[in-house]
Amino acid sequence: MLGGREIHLNGEIVNEISQKKAKKVYKVVLTGGPCGGKTTGQAFVSTFFENLGWKVFRVPETATHLLSGGIKVMELDEEEAYRFQYNLIQTMLFTENTYFELAESSEQNCLIICDRGTMDAVSYMMKGHWERMKEEFNWDNISMRDKRYDQVIHLVSAAKGAEDFYTKDNNAARFEDCNEAKESDDRTCQAWVGHPYFDVIDNSTGFERKIARMVAIMCDRMGLTQGDKIRDNSQKRKFLISSLPDKNAFPSFEDFEVEHIFLAGPDNERSRLRKRGQRGLELSDRCLPGSYTYQHSLSKPSNGQHIQTRTTLTSRQYQILAKQRDGNRFKIMKTRRCFLWNDMYYQMDIYKKPQNPRCAGVIILETYTTTNNILEKDQLIPDFLDVRKEVTDDQDYSMYNLCKKEAAEE
Repeated sequence: MLGGREIHLNGEIVNEISQKKAKKVYKVVLTGGPCGGKTTGQAFVSTFFENLGWKVFRVPETATHLLSGGIKVMELDEEEAYRFQYNLIQTMLFTENTYFELAESSEQNCLIICDRGTMDAVSYMMKGHWERMKEEFNWDNISMRDKRYDQVIHLVSAAKGAEDFYTKDNNAARFEDCNEAKESDDRTCQAWVGHPYFDVIDNSTGFERKIARMVAIMCDRMGLTQGDKIRDNSQKRKFLISSLPDKNAFPSFEDFEVEHIFLAGPDNERSRLRKRGQRGLELSDRCLPGSYTYQHSLSKPSNGQHIQTRTTLTSRQYQILAKQRDGNRFKIMKTRRCFLWNDMYYQMDIYKKPQNPRCAGVIILETYTTTNNILEKDQLIPDFLDVRKEVTDDQDYSMYNLCKKEAAEE
């Protein structure tokens, strides 16, 4: 059953998805730079969702737990540092899995807040250690980051934009001065670039609004509506890019291959599949397999607005549901490039063949911002990109319309 409708395919009933929809388990990583508001943010989010009737688990920070036992990272040699980081990640995975299993067995909707996640450990590794670790233990970024957590929220350090509020007094483990805090914030934020639902909450508003913005973006990602109580003026902005610059013009980025398929259904609903991941690497002695995530999104009307729900799929579920593809629309193939610029997170979609012919050469940049004045858009656009026009409200550049076969014929 998909969105309340039973789908029969070659005698099979797709009921695995409906079983998952009976109860929600949502895993979010709360990360950020020193003095970013993580502790306060956790408490606020916990109370908010408990008041909605959710069970909330808070996974403690693994690094703080281990380092409080007397380990001094600066005293470790390179091999000791490598083994320590490996054991830290293993401890983190084991701890998180304990909460994940409890959440799955709970009869309530369950929110799991992870105080930092796997990629936070990666941000503190020596150069080359993460690549070595991935090869040695058969890990990859997709499995350890994208598949593991539903959303990642980075709270920018007060050292960047709210310097008057930066302090070391409220955390005995905090030792960084303002400049070191900025470097730590940049390093941690960069480590998470590439997660499909990565949100950076800056200091452009007061602290209370900063926390409210965090909750609002969580509700938006989860398909929950909570009205004015947490409403925020942050919105997605989309820009049509004239041409693709050389790779060297970009800051550090990560590319993903993305496939979208729209499914047949009622006119007032939009049902879509997404496959997202990276091809395997070719090593000198072997080729590593690629790693992908699969998702179903359903947007349907409710109380005068459209509510979107997302469900994680297995590869098999994806292949079964893909047979329900809407014959009036092309499959969408694109490269999604993810990067940070001026403390803002960007996703740039580069459309590829096979596709609707009118998509040839289309490049669309997306970001979330509180800047509403179109005259201020230059503040949003990385200086190495040439914008043809803003297409935020232009339905011709929605994926739903970009893949229409009728538009191709016209």
